Amino acid sequence: MPAFSAWVEQRVLLTVVRGPWSDRTAMDYCDAFKTAAKPLLGADWAHIVYLDDWELGSPDIEPIIRGLATWAVSNRLRYFAQVYSPNMVKQYQLNRMLVSDLGTCEKRTFALEADAFAWLTEVGFGTDSALPMVKRA
Repeated sequence: MPAFSAWVEQRVLLTVVRGPWSDRTAMDYCDAFKTAAKPLLGADWAHIVYLDDWELGSPDIEPIIRGLATWAVSNRLRYFAQVYSPNMVKQYQLNRMLVSDLGTCEKRTFALEADAFAWLTEVGFGTDSALPMVKRA
């Protein structure tokens, strides 16, 4: 199974990440993320990432993902939802990877996919997804 997948529905970029990550995996993810996001650029958009199957990464992925977050916010990412079961170690590394001030972007973390979708729909970024994304990815 690949380390990640990325696709767009309406104005939402969806990603699923899996396994342990190296700096090479993080760079490949950044490339795939930016490619998938191309149709969203020029207007506000949202992102949801599934992290339950992600097994953390080496410390050298942190500046790479931090740079991607900065790029996304500077390209009008407005809402960012992380979906994963509570995990303090995962939360620690995720917090280290993201810029401390996301400016115009609001980030929330959810244990349940349905809650993340409800929030994105509430702020104007619904999708037509009928099935949970982790089952379709």
